[in-house]
Amino acid sequence: MNHMNDKLTVVFAGGGTGGHIYPGLAVCDELRAVLAEKNKNLSVSIVWFGNKSGMDRNIVEKSGSADSFYGIPSGKLRRYFSLRNVADVFKILSGFFVSLFYLLRLKPVLLFSKGGFVSVPPCAAAKLLGIPVFTHECDFTPGLATRINSRFADGIFVSYEETEKYFSSEKRNKIVVTGNPVRPAFYKTDEKKGLEFVFKSRDFIREKPVLLVLGGSLGARQINQLVKENLEWLRSNFYVVHQCGAADAENTLPGGNDYYPYPFIYNEMCDVISCADIILSRAGANSIWECSVLGKPMVLIPLCGSGTRGDQVDNADYFRKAGAALVLNGDEVTSDNLKSCLERMLDADFRKKTADASAALSSGRKPSLKIAELLSEKILTSVSGGADKK
Repeated sequence: MNHMNDKLTVVFAGGGTGGHIYPGLAVCDELRAVLAEKNKNLSVSIVWFGNKSGMDRNIVEKSGSADSFYGIPSGKLRRYFSLRNVADVFKILSGFFVSLFYLLRLKPVLLFSKGGFVSVPPCAAAKLLGIPVFTHECDFTPGLATRINSRFADGIFVSYEETEKYFSSEKRNKIVVTGNPVRPAFYKTDEKKGLEFVFKSRDFIREKPVLLVLGGSLGARQINQLVKENLEWLRSNFYVVHQCGAADAENTLPGGNDYYPYPFIYNEMCDVISCADIILSRAGANSIWECSVLGKPMVLIPLCGSGTRGDQVDNADYFRKAGAALVLNGDEVTSDNLKSCLERMLDADFRKKTADASAALSSGRKPSLKIAELLSEKILTSVSGGADKK
């Protein structure tokens, strides 16, 4: 057990996509600040457990939010039959024993999981070692990893009140509704920087609304195709800023004439969203909450069908019911319906009403701060308990 004069270690686990990493990094930053404020003599080391291969290490190390990164073997958890499940069982077992080894060496005061398949073995290993486990679910409906991790968890954080109903009655007393953590940069955006990045002028005068099209880091072929098919109409009504994704960049039309395509927007994304008037996007939990923090009205085309568990459909429906977005699902995704939604957004009054509803969803305390405060309470209680036993 860590004691008052030792350096405390806190482990974060999660990965596979940026959606499982960026919100966790936001909590990392807040946790450091909260602990420093509550106990200036406390020295804390934050260690991140993520995928041994893939983007995880690069994102975490580039952020500077964690002190070190440990790669964990990870297998995918599938609900359907696949021969790959056999090989992945061994990867998951390997991930468990690697996590066990690291946790025995690090002796963390707690483990916080942000989800993804890679988080399951560390959570199981932590439970076996008696290390408190806390997990957060960003989507409206909990994914398989969260469902498994909840069995090991001392606390379950969720983004929506309605998510509680998806957990068994004995787990509901562990649930705290926190909202979805959003990176600190989204709380201090600069609209003029966004204008300068896109239009090469901080004082760009818009004669029509700016439409930002987001397809995620890999792009969304369905959305990209809609833009391509309707580009003439879109350009006549909007300045179109299009993150098309690196994978689909070669199929995107060249820029010019009020059309600004980008394979991927990196550090400037928060400022670009800030300068946009309307967002056309998938309905990944993190991107829609980032847009909500900035009070942006949205037209959402959630990923749906056999390749997904329907989490984006649920996320989009929540924002639609709140009046924060217009939504096109499945067969509704046509050029005519897209134009109809965007024509409604051309009305300044409707756009403001939708923007206000969007902002209202994320008003109040920052979710990353709320989670950090809950974790800090557990950490400080553990530390004082260890000191009392001396």
